[in-house]
Parts: sequence; structure tokens; C-alpha cells
Amino acid sequence: MINSALMNVMTAAALKAGRSLKRDFGEVENLQVSVKGPGDFVTVADKKAEKIIFEELSKARPGYGFVMEEGGVVEGSDKSHTWYIDPLDGTTNFLHGLPIFAVSIGLEREGQLVAGVIYNPATDDIFVAEKGQGAYYNNRRIRVAARRDVAEGLIATGIPPLAKAAIHPRFKAELASVMTRAGGVRRLGAAALDLAFVAAGRFDGFWERGLKSWDMAAGLVLVREAGGYLTDADGGQNILGSGSVCCGNEQIQKQLLDLIKKA
Repeated sequence: MINSALMNVMTAAALKAGRSLKRDFGEVENLQVSVKGPGDFVTVADKKAEKIIFEELSKARPGYGFVMEEGGVVEGSDKSHTWYIDPLDGTTNFLHGLPIFAVSIGLEREGQLVAGVIYNPATDDIFVAEKGQGAYYNNRRIRVAARRDVAEGLIATGIPPLAKAAIHPRFKAELASVMTRAGGVRRLGAAALDLAFVAAGRFDGFWERGLKSWDMAAGLVLVREAGGYLTDADGGQNILGSGSVCCGNEQIQKQLLDLIKKA
């Protein structure tokens, strides 16, 4: 693992929030659930986990800014550092008792993403990466998969929910294009884990549109540090700003991007 002071701070926050989520996951039927929009739910567990992360990171690194799913933007006195927090990526899975969800914490320094932690409390799996230090799954160094042809690859994506109906036609066209070449396509419902699984070589590639910065920040660091290639879904470099991503190893990423562009 990475034993830097920064990584110790980030993993401690993720693990503490994860313990709270794990308790609530065991009582998922009793949770209070409020509706934020079609297919988009916020739970008490989500807000509680975000509060834990905010308090832990604020105490350890006072002055850093925050961009959070529930709490929004919190300006810090230190303008060069920003945390990107998704306390519960895969909320719908969580609500339905599916153990495919994660805490995601990313750090941006002077405009560049430099560290990420993704933790699934249900499986006790943790993925970490820091710029220049590599990427790790639990205590093992990870790399992106070595397959060179998308026809042999397993590609992940995210199906836009009802709340994002406007991008359904584009997604269906892209999916149809990818299906003509890809060995297989999967949809887990948690973008942070999709990115972590690309970093770990479980998925050969991943693309999705309509994401938020907190969905991707930690995972982007993981993929880069695992030797992966990343662009937005149109081939540009403004991944957080565009809300889209296309990634894999060098060959798979290029082939996947070409298929998406042809859609």
C-alpha cells in the first residue's frame, strides 16, 4: 500500500464512513428514503457518510475546499486543494440490497488530480492511488489489463437513469456501436467501481456520459496510476468538465473511443 501521510488521512476517512454505511446496509429496509428525482434517491446513510468524511478531512487538512454530492461546494481558505467526495456511489444498488457501492474520495492540487481512494464497505475492498506512487487494490499493486483487441475485452458502461432521459438516444447508439465489436458489455451501476475495476484489469475499458466530478475524481487517478489512458467521451481532456470518460489501456481506449465516435 501507499504509506504517505495524505493516503493515511484519505483511507481513514473512507474506512470510517464505510463502517457507517455497512451498518446501514444491514438495515436497508428500515432506512428513511427521500426522493430527489426520478430514479435518483438520497438516503440518511448517504448524508451521514458525507458528514463523517467532511469532518475527518476538515480536521486533518484544514482549509482545503470541497465538492460534494450532497453538500455541494464548500470554499476553503487553501485555494490550491479541493476534495471531491461521493459518500455513496451506487445509491440505487445500496437501496436494493446489492453490495455494489462505494465511498469515493479524490484530491485535486493546483488543478490536477493527485490522489484517490475508492472503498466498498460491503466487500471490504479498497483501491488507492497517489500521483507517482502507483495504484493498489488492498495490498497488491494493480495494472490495467493487457488485452489489445476490444473484441476480446469486457467493457463497462453506465445506463442513463430516467432522470437523464435526454441522453438515452445517444447512449443507445453508442451501445449498439460498441456491441458490434466488444467481447462483452457490463453495467454495474457505480462509476467509481467501474473505474477502479479498469485500473485493476477486471474491465478492459469503460465509457459513460452524464457523470459528475465526484463520481470520477478518485477513479481517474487510479486508472492513470495503473497505466491506463483517459479522455472524455469525445476524445478531449476536459473529463471532469465534460462529465464523461472513456478509458482503458492504450489500444483498448483508442478502439473504444473510435466506436463511440462512429455511433
